[in-house]
Amino acid sequence: MKNTILILLVSLICLTACNKESNDKDSALSRVVFDPGPLKFISNSLNPKKKTMSALYGNKKALESLSKESQTPEAGALMKLVTWKYHDNPQYIGGTITGELVSIETIQADDAGGISYDVRNDMAETTFPNKAERIQYFMSYRPVSRP
Repeated sequence: MKNTILILLVSLICLTACNKESNDKDSALSRVVFDPGPLKFISNSLNPKKKTMSALYGNKKALESLSKESQTPEAGALMKLVTWKYHDNPQYIGGTITGELVSIETIQADDAGGISYDVRNDMAETTFPNKAERIQYFMSYRPVSRP
């Protein structure tokens, strides 16, 4: 009789422990992977108040402009600032991962010295200051040092 009760108890525990429903609140989040193409990673930033993280990508001319700490990008420079919302990583305690794409801002300097600014913004509530302020913000980034 003891063996039968023990087998039933173990079976009950096994059957109730296997729950197929996920109670993960972050399972509905969508992650977007950005393909920079020929652009290289230059720097990144984190904004804890808005819970966003950004990565700056650029070509060789953009890297040179930022390394010289100039106020305007050199001719031929192309930079993209990609911003995502971030969330707690459900697999690692204390870690964060990128989530929804907020915006992709692009600055391009042509050979004549003209600078164009474009933003692709997927979230309506996000607003950006004027073009000159955004260009200065881009130029405030410093390239990460690589060993």
